[in-house]
Amino acid sequence: ELLPPWLVIIAGLTGILLLCVSTKDVPVTLPSTKYGIVLDAGPSHTILLVYQWHISKANKTGVIRECSSCPVPGPGVSSYSDSPHKIGKILQPCLNWAQNEIPAEQHSQTPLYLGATASMRQLNLTHPILATLTVALKSSPFSFQGAQILSSPEEEAFNWVAVNYVLENFFKYDWRGQLVPSRNGMAAVLSVRGTSTQLTLKVEEENQALKEGVRLKLYGQTHTVHTHHCPCYGTDHLRSRLLSTLIQ
Repeated sequence: ELLPPWLVIIAGLTGILLLCVSTKDVPVTLPSTKYGIVLDAGPSHTILLVYQWHISKANKTGVIRECSSCPVPGPGVSSYSDSPHKIGKILQPCLNWAQNEIPAEQHSQTPLYLGATASMRQLNLTHPILATLTVALKSSPFSFQGAQILSSPEEEAFNWVAVNYVLENFFKYDWRGQLVPSRNGMAAVLSVRGTSTQLTLKVEEENQALKEGVRLKLYGQTHTVHTHHCPCYGTDHLRSRLLSTLIQ
């Protein structure tokens, strides 16, 4: 039985259309959940953190959650300044662990960041340890975005963001489970370290006396964050004063 002429014409036009359309014009179904990796290289230890978020955003900012973490064995990466060749081997177990935590089809799309703080700032930016870190992380299946030594204001600003994020001061969930703006004010953060203490808080943009503040745009709002440093008020100095008092 012969096919109707109109059906033959439609079938032919459909075939021509499929041959002419480039593969890059065909929409690809993107995963609804994405992942990111952060290596927090502190003065005493390094930890690998895996984060997860949905592609939908709240006022142009993602809503993330920490999935899991992997402590890197040994001291902080700055301790290997005399033997930087050991860095890659030390990081490899946690990088392998992350490959099992994240779906294989998303490895190449998963950004990988390394942020170094404190003692790493004392090393020169051209120190071989940074080059070794870059080589080790570039060889992973993830999308390496670079190794960065955070300045003190940047580190304290990120601490401020983390604390207020956990306290739901940027947004909160209502009784329906939907994101709504939070009416809470922003909390100040007091960071007590070994040699100093830092107080980080939000300031008004009109305050011209605090020009060194860090500007952040999160969840549709702009925040200017300033850190006030208090040297010689850290835990090391407190311990020294306590011992001196006990001796006296």
